[in-house]
Amino acid sequence: MPSQPLFAGLVIDESGRPAESAFIGNEPCYVVDDSGFRRHIPAEQVDRAVLAHMAEMMKGSEEILSEQTAKMLGQDDPFSKAIIEHQLKHIDKQFEALMKTGIPEDMRAYLGMMGFKVVINYHGEIVQVEQPGSAGGEDGDE
Repeated sequence: MPSQPLFAGLVIDESGRPAESAFIGNEPCYVVDDSGFRRHIPAEQVDRAVLAHMAEMMKGSEEILSEQTAKMLGQDDPFSKAIIEHQLKHIDKQFEALMKTGIPEDMRAYLGMMGFKVVINYHGEIVQVEQPGSAGGEDGDE
């Protein structure tokens, strides 16, 4: 379990207010203001739903994503593409590691500057995931 919510600073409520980060014991939570009542939502619930949404969006595009990633890294050879494609096809294992280590603060700041946001309701359900480069965000079915 990470020491803080994975997407701290990137989660907002349906009114556009940022969700705070807090702890109940040692469990990280997102805090949503529900008409003055501070609802504490377990971060793992929201974080896993966001990661599942991301994995679903990548599904079926692993070959194209691996080619583009290899080009960006300057390693446009068949072996590098195959390694990247394999990791994308087994992204759930990568996400498990991410859940344990967390996202570095500078990476979260970069995602925020690029327009990445997660909109949740006061139950902790994902309403929308706004991703860089997507027109108007993507609706979540969580």
